[in-house]
Amino acid sequence: MFELGIKGKEATRDLANRTRQEKNQILGTWAEDLWTHREEILQANEKDLAYGREIGLNSGLMDRLKLDEGRIQGMIDGIQVVKNLEDPIGQVQDLKANDQGLYIGKMTVPIGLIGIIYEARPNVTVDCAALCLKSGSALILRGGKEAIHSNLGLAKILRKGLENLGFNPDYVQIIEDTSREKTKELMEAAGLVDLLIPRGSRSLIQACIQGAKVPVLQTGEGNCHVYVDQGADLEMALKIVENAKTQRTGVCNAMESLVLHKEIARDFLEAFKPLAQAHKIRLHVDPALKDAIEGDLALEEDWGREYLDMECSIKEVASLDEAIDHINKYSTGHSEVIVTKDYFHAQEFLKRVDSACVYVNASSRFTDGGQFNMGAEMGISTQKIHARGPIGLKELTSYKYIIYGKGQIRQ
Repeated sequence: MFELGIKGKEATRDLANRTRQEKNQILGTWAEDLWTHREEILQANEKDLAYGREIGLNSGLMDRLKLDEGRIQGMIDGIQVVKNLEDPIGQVQDLKANDQGLYIGKMTVPIGLIGIIYEARPNVTVDCAALCLKSGSALILRGGKEAIHSNLGLAKILRKGLENLGFNPDYVQIIEDTSREKTKELMEAAGLVDLLIPRGSRSLIQACIQGAKVPVLQTGEGNCHVYVDQGADLEMALKIVENAKTQRTGVCNAMESLVLHKEIARDFLEAFKPLAQAHKIRLHVDPALKDAIEGDLALEEDWGREYLDMECSIKEVASLDEAIDHINKYSTGHSEVIVTKDYFHAQEFLKRVDSACVYVNASSRFTDGGQFNMGAEMGISTQKIHARGPIGLKELTSYKYIIYGKGQIRQ
């Protein structure tokens, strides 16, 4: 780990001096190489899928793990968007004169060496490499054992592309050893790693927060809620709920908790029953609704769970205030939705719900760097300082103060 850290620090100094044109040249090569080597990527991914089946990964995690040509094209599309975005480095903001005639401003700079710890999502390897490169930071990747063949194959393609262009391949490094000891070493690499970003389960994120000796940018699990308000368009609500819950279950922006105003709850659930049966959704139902739909009676711990599967809780509330209180109590601060026709209820929800992304009449599945026109993301931050929501190029920069003078000295 020490050797990786030293190489990474050297790479950050080199990368910080690369022009926008040079970084875009690398991104373009990566996009071409990923498609050229797609069969190798899929063969490596099949080894991971076989291992996932062997150890009994659930359907949501298997979906995260799986690559196909469409998902490889999605990674390439993300690279192309990042390539076309403005370079965030070297921008000067808020340049103003103070009382002594000094011109003081902020210049955006790379963060430095970034470590990523992530689980069964091979696309993270490419997304993070593209974003770090464009924002001028070198990268050390530590993926999970479930995706090790895919991650190593992707990293090999990226590093070879750098080498073929005459750049330092250590802009992107990957830890091949997936043991906890190596993860601990990365978390404790103070003085080498400038920022650590964990992506994955609650246990992974908490382990990083509690055990790291380097700064951590917290990405969060998603106990995402959809609240269907009194008088809502139930047809619209049903489409949003179906999309948010079933399009992809193993992702952090999927709906895990359905909250219903009591005046529409039974009508909505009557329409929801066929959908739940068709998708085989396991329901944890508020006792107040036990006569309206079949399911397990919800326990206290069910309200705060991230299921990552065809499973969700259903809560009845008597008012908008109660819905907001329930969401703020059990939310992980990720993404929340209100389906409503009432403008004032929408504004109250936007103002008072304390999450990174808050929606009116749209699916929570849009919480994604690609959908936000960022090209890709490093994760969804649920904390409130430095970055919140999708972590894109701008969120991967820091700044330094720059000061222009004419010989002033302090009296």
